[in-house]
Amino acid sequence: MRTKVRVTMTLLTMALLTLGLTASAQAKLTGEFTKFANCPYKNSTAIKCIYSVTESGEVVLGSKKVPIVKPVVLQGAYGEPVEVKEGAEFYPFIGATNGVTLSKAPQPVPGGLAGIINCKEISDFFLRISCEVTFENGVTGLNSTLELAKPASSIRISENNLAGEVGTALQMPVKFHLENPFLGSSCYVGSSSNPIIWNLTDGTTSPPLPNKPITGAGGVGEFLEEFRILRLKGNVLVDNAWAAPGATGCGGFLVELILDPIINSASGLPAAAGRNTAVLKNTLMQAAAETVNENDLANP
Repeated sequence: MRTKVRVTMTLLTMALLTLGLTASAQAKLTGEFTKFANCPYKNSTAIKCIYSVTESGEVVLGSKKVPIVKPVVLQGAYGEPVEVKEGAEFYPFIGATNGVTLSKAPQPVPGGLAGIINCKEISDFFLRISCEVTFENGVTGLNSTLELAKPASSIRISENNLAGEVGTALQMPVKFHLENPFLGSSCYVGSSSNPIIWNLTDGTTSPPLPNKPITGAGGVGEFLEEFRILRLKGNVLVDNAWAAPGATGCGGFLVELILDPIINSASGLPAAAGRNTAVLKNTLMQAAAETVNENDLANP
């Protein structure tokens, strides 16, 4: 009997401990803190959590202008400053816990594939026929999806420049995925080995010609959750001094030898610095990682 009682009590204790651990693991954020659900706020090197949504804007890539019509989310945290440039500290980024530091939001390219490819210009017979069949079936839509070209740790943020509306506020290596069944799955402008580097500012740019200076905006700040979260509305980050390489990998193995030059010629790629533009209109939220963690622990 005593043995059975001891076993029962042991099992009950284990069950209670398990419930306790489960409750702890299922602790959740509340209110506006839920925006930071994928922030690595339990990472000892994280200082502040970031959640930024680009709601509109545009990207001019070579001769093609693509409006941003689907929200793009940049989320994660940043740690202690690792470098100082022109008097400003730059903080290294720590990627989102769900692995989606920069969300992939396909943006429709105006004019679609028809605005880039003329099937009759393709000399290869079978490829030309495939192109014409694609167009006959109405598969002419073309999307451009912004992606990170390197790990999240390569992103850099400057709080001083962001607040002062001067210099680089956000440096980010990116690439563009051109998506259409005819182009295959590996048609990109930019890559991990040859990334496009954005030096985004909410101040005024100094691009080479033919581009002219453009100016971003710091936005209007407001505090939420009893001054524990800062939200910037109307933040605009711009850069029109970056260079873009030509498209590669379009159509897959061997076919790309024909398609890449056609797409590049029609799109004005590669495009030297001063011929491309990024305008990102954002709502940005920021909170101390420690504060986010406290909200988590307070809500088991």
